[in-house]
Amino acid sequence: MTIEQIATRLAEHCRNEKFTQAQTELYADDAVSIEPYATPDFEKETKGLPALKEKDRKFNAMVEARYGSTVSAPLIAGNSFCFTLTMDVKMKGKDRQKFSELCVYTVKDGKIIAEQFFM
Repeated sequence: MTIEQIATRLAEHCRNEKFTQAQTELYADDAVSIEPYATPDFEKETKGLPALKEKDRKFNAMVEARYGSTVSAPLIAGNSFCFTLTMDVKMKGKDRQKFSELCVYTVKDGKIIAEQFFM
């Protein structure tokens, strides 16, 4: 897949909240995920596709209700692309809220090798 195809496909999966499917289809086995900072629930950096899938599973277990996600059109530069992702969710034990972040991805050999989030 080209970077344009990967970016379009990932944005589509994210709009449909199919994050696990996106990882399985588009990510390299040794992909890395970088958060803005560590939290009690998540490390700043997660390495390897199995660990990324576990991170996704853990986040989903914390969500009580989902009210939709929006994703901007991808912006592509070289071997990287980004888009904004906004999720409207109610986390367990918390009020409903919207999370908005800039998601930046790096691609190598037709697979996503890195994702980094900025809030």
